[in-house]
Amino acid sequence: MERLNQTSSVSEFILLGLSPRPEDQKPLFILFLTMYLVTITGNLLIILAIRSDPQLQTPMYFFLSFLSFIDICFTTTIVPKMLVNFLSEKKTISYAGCLTQMYFLYALGNSDSCLLAVMAFDRYVAICNPFHYVTTMSHHRCVLLVAFSCSLAHLHSLLHILLLNLLTFCDSNVIHHFLCDINPLLKLSCSSTFVNEIVIMTEGSVVLVTPFLCITFSYIRILITVFKIPSAAGKRKAFSTCTSHLTMVTLFYGSLYYEYLHPLSSYTVRDRVVTIVYTVLTSMLNPFIYSLRNKDMKRALGKLVGGRKSEPEPRWACS
Repeated sequence: MERLNQTSSVSEFILLGLSPRPEDQKPLFILFLTMYLVTITGNLLIILAIRSDPQLQTPMYFFLSFLSFIDICFTTTIVPKMLVNFLSEKKTISYAGCLTQMYFLYALGNSDSCLLAVMAFDRYVAICNPFHYVTTMSHHRCVLLVAFSCSLAHLHSLLHILLLNLLTFCDSNVIHHFLCDINPLLKLSCSSTFVNEIVIMTEGSVVLVTPFLCITFSYIRILITVFKIPSAAGKRKAFSTCTSHLTMVTLFYGSLYYEYLHPLSSYTVRDRVVTIVYTVLTSMLNPFIYSLRNKDMKRALGKLVGGRKSEPEPRWACS
């Protein structure tokens, strides 16, 4: 507690949100409440459908169920506080609450990033090495990949929170954002942020770029393999297993890189809108992207909603 008092005289922050105009608050509340409910319902249905259908007990759907679970947690870290602030005149968050929100924002966001890389690796093995798929993507190895992804993300988040806690906030406590993010907080600090910015541009870039490079490598190998398939039907089938994942990768990484891989001095109001894409929009679209073009998911969701019973679930199956 003494250390906290030394490093910050600010006990709370004010979140300006998306719009300062009072007439915008209720429409924004309705919009984000709807998006939040759709996100929770859609991702929960994905998880239940995968768990209840024995034909979906494969590594790809195992990773998808974890991605849906993380998306639920991710949006819950952000949206409920936004909803409260839309209807409140005092749009504040405590210092500890701000750091806690930011910790889970980065831990869960980077877990998403790492899981997208793991899912790309799964597609690479399934298409490029189908005869070794069962042994390579065993249940034990899939659990380890998920555990490693989440552990790495939490360590990354902890590092930035500890460095941020060393800064002094003694002047303005107004955050020009709808959540506690590192760039707006660094702009409020009245002590040097040099170390923080160096760590963001080095360690932060490595954590962001490495999963993307793994995805890129996986899809380059997939493309090489697919182009060697003689039949057009075979090519379409191979590509169809990747389109949903590629759509999510484009949305997630496109907005994420725009947000964090540019200088702190160039941070503007436009970044708030970009933040919505990777924090709220991708989590909401995830169930639609993975179910609308996926016959197995549509069948499983139909069974779940229709209440039809499935056969007993096998321990682990690969296809």
